[in-house]
Amino acid sequence: MGQRDEHERFDRKIEAMGVRIKDANTVKVRDDVFDEVTLLALYKLVQKKLITVIGGPISTGKEANVFYGERDGQGLAIKIYRIQTANFKAMNEYLAGDRRFSSVRGTRKGLIFAWTKKEFSNLARAHEAEIPAPEPLAFDRNILLMEFLGRDEVPYPQIRNAEVEDYGKVYREILGYVEKLYREARLVHADLSEYNILYHEKPYLIDMGQAVTLDHPRASVFLVRDIKNLNRYFSRYCDVVDEEEIIGTLVGTGRREP
Repeated sequence: MGQRDEHERFDRKIEAMGVRIKDANTVKVRDDVFDEVTLLALYKLVQKKLITVIGGPISTGKEANVFYGERDGQGLAIKIYRIQTANFKAMNEYLAGDRRFSSVRGTRKGLIFAWTKKEFSNLARAHEAEIPAPEPLAFDRNILLMEFLGRDEVPYPQIRNAEVEDYGKVYREILGYVEKLYREARLVHADLSEYNILYHEKPYLIDMGQAVTLDHPRASVFLVRDIKNLNRYFSRYCDVVDEEEIIGTLVGTGRREP
């Protein structure tokens, strides 16, 4: 009965903000996600009329949960970073060398807030460079609002679960994204794999919180790891380009044929 009371209190709080709860499955993950900090951030976003509906979870993880949402009938992805369970040490590795966030205080809460802002900034850079990725819409504290990549409230699948007709073509498209990200957005994704690429008619890059600027001390290490991950996955389905040749093309010491 106590848990039901908590759920009802949660519902009342959210509904008092003017947000409709669309999916009862939200109850499965909301207890340890919607803490007071998150509710305050949610309230601020609702006040700005950026969220009108909260639906069920799209994905759940140790670092963050992503919920389906809507703003006046338009789909949203609501990404909520979990303050209590996020990997503080791993996040700090990506933030420590980033000049944009050099003034971040070393508290768990401060780090999560900076990470949310960092993902917003990285997605904005990618979007400006016209790289297929979710358009960032707004953020507050540990909540990031993004364009929903999917249809009928169902997200596009990760590429590892998608039906891909021409792997060679898709591989070349993603290499093009990596090059554009590097040359135009001045970023390295730093966690590129079949888990962070969605696919529907074309590939989309997601999960860019860890992406780093080119002056980050480990940018080159992360870039090599991204390329190795891509080649590891796609080599099962198509011919891949030599890793050194790809890196040489990006840093200007080589030339990759289209």
